[in-house]
Amino acid sequence: MIRILFFILLILGLALGFAWLADRPGELSLIWQGQRIEMSLMRAASILISLFAAVLIVVWLIRAIWLSPNTVTRYFRARKRDRGYQALSTGLIAAGAGNANIARKMAARSRSLISADQEPLIHLLEAQTALIEGKYDDARKKFELMADDPETRELGLRGLYLEARRLGANEAARQYAERAAEKAPHLTWATLATLDHRSQAGQWDEAIRLLDQSRAAHVLEKKEVDRKKAVLLTARAMERFDGDPKSARDDALAALKLDDRLIPAALVAAKALFREDNLRKGASILERIWKLDPHPDIARIYVRARGGDSAIDRLKRAKKLESLRSNNAVALATVAEAALEARDLPLARAKAEAAARLEPTESIFLLLADIEEADTGDEGRIRYWMAQALKSPRDPAWTADGVTSPGWLPVSPVSGRLDAFEWKAPPSQLSAAEDGHLNAEEAIRSLPPVSPTSPISSPAQHTTPVTPEPTPAKEAEAARDATIRVPERREQTEEPPDPFFGRPPDDPGVRDPASAEKDKAGFRLF
Repeated sequence: MIRILFFILLILGLALGFAWLADRPGELSLIWQGQRIEMSLMRAASILISLFAAVLIVVWLIRAIWLSPNTVTRYFRARKRDRGYQALSTGLIAAGAGNANIARKMAARSRSLISADQEPLIHLLEAQTALIEGKYDDARKKFELMADDPETRELGLRGLYLEARRLGANEAARQYAERAAEKAPHLTWATLATLDHRSQAGQWDEAIRLLDQSRAAHVLEKKEVDRKKAVLLTARAMERFDGDPKSARDDALAALKLDDRLIPAALVAAKALFREDNLRKGASILERIWKLDPHPDIARIYVRARGGDSAIDRLKRAKKLESLRSNNAVALATVAEAALEARDLPLARAKAEAAARLEPTESIFLLLADIEEADTGDEGRIRYWMAQALKSPRDPAWTADGVTSPGWLPVSPVSGRLDAFEWKAPPSQLSAAEDGHLNAEEAIRSLPPVSPTSPISSPAQHTTPVTPEPTPAKEAEAARDATIRVPERREQTEEPPDPFFGRPPDDPGVRDPASAEKDKAGFRLF
């Protein structure tokens, strides 16, 4: 495009020059070797320009003839190189498609047409061909050659890393990843692999330092870096909690600044603050994250934040959580558990049934079974709730790579991936019901009446649910359920049964208030 523009400008300049000379006619007289030559100025200019053009043409012809051997050689060399690159391209496509025969043929043709020193991709084609054919030793040698070449070092290190991972040589894979991260900090895979390896080894300080370097090099997005750093700070805080609660608190608070929805960081920060008797700040942290995402662990720590509290005090704290996030199954279940400990059984039953209507999970029905044992002691009704628990979906848990953990972990024990655990329902082969869900309302309505032989049969301590008028289908279903649910009568023992929760007699929920107030100041939870 620039050449065309320059040529147009040159023609335009010549035209303007000739037009200028045409407007100013004149005569040119030249005496050379005794002869007088006269001509017009326009003719003289035309002869001069033509002579200049002829000289350029002659020079170009002489140069073309002189350089013709090199031109011919360069032409055939370029043609050979083009054929080699065509073979290389065909071989890489065949290797990607898994065609070992064509890939091997194209690799040999590429090496014969192109020098491997000039085109390092030939090593890659040969390595990929060896991998397809199962010649892993040859492929590893090719990757080692590529790792020694500065031009293909990154590609060779990645190939060696993947081969080490395939063979299960985790230590070799770690060394290759760290070498790649050191030589090329901009490589995302090397940074993430090194980060995972350091996290698996519990080297939190080194992992955080590497993450800061990747932030400076703009390897990862800012949101991803903040999330991973928050997870690393939380892991370090959990490790320091027993020995250095203050440092654990600082790390957990820093993690919350990076990710305000990270529940494990909030738990560590709150427990560290509770240990420092800073109840208000710890509770505010839990309340803030509870509003964003109600979680059973938050409720458990919040309700028992202050050691020595009575069961009534814990019930009040549970009700406060419910007021912060009403109409929530976790909040209702928390109030139900606290009411059960405080022996407020009507409230416990009402909240547990409300939670079951919202989210009929396994723990809710087991809680109803516990309430039933404390309220009526009817084994038929208890077994009924336990049967509903078996048919209900499993409760959410910390899950990563198909395995569950009782608590949050920063690294997956299966894949070693950082920040792999999620709070979700674990996989289960048992379905909630045949149609895919459990009707909690129907389960509550079909609760069988209290058996006359139940240990607790006083009308003041329980109420019999009102059942609808029976229909033939419902009568058959009730008869079938009765054969399953109604237990055999057993002789009552003289001693009352132990509480289902197995609490000692001096539990704050059952001892007298005077004794509770006396021991409250000297007892701490954390």
